[in-house]
Amino acid sequence: MISAGEFRNGITFEFEGNVYQVVEFQHVKPGKGAAFVRTKLKNVITGGVVEKTFRPTEKCAKAHIERKSMSYSYNDGDLYYFMDNETFDMLPLSPDQLGDALKFVTENMNVTILSYKGSVFGVEPPTFVELSIADTEPGFKGDTTTGATKPATLETGAVINVPLFVNQGDMIRVDTRTGEYMERV
Repeated sequence: MISAGEFRNGITFEFEGNVYQVVEFQHVKPGKGAAFVRTKLKNVITGGVVEKTFRPTEKCAKAHIERKSMSYSYNDGDLYYFMDNETFDMLPLSPDQLGDALKFVTENMNVTILSYKGSVFGVEPPTFVELSIADTEPGFKGDTTTGATKPATLETGAVINVPLFVNQGDMIRVDTRTGEYMERV
């Protein structure tokens, strides 16, 4: 059991028959009245986000999320296939189960499969990935404006903003949590 006063980002718990993950939380102590915890929660099964308030002493059952390292193999149009790195079994997942998790994942890349009681609900790519630029406007000599960016299409099809000096074919490092350019490799 976990009390609402112990909520932190990323904690998963069961509440009202659903499994939630804390996206944001704020401990509020108004001048008058009792303290409370304001939260933004993501339903890990459906993906829906709700806002709820809790008393700090309110208790919820902690949910155990299973994390398994698997390798992305291929997709055949309808399903995406992941290979278990230990047993070499293939796990097919639908686009609904993946969301936008694969926009920074290439074939043979290791990812973390998230499941609750045997039901897969999500895929976590590595925090940082190295991808090549498939298409972008060429950079011009003298384009050194601080902070200026341009759109670039990555080899996976995702579009991110990169600095002006990055060219087509360059390898870059991307933060998959925010989708931001980190550095050239």
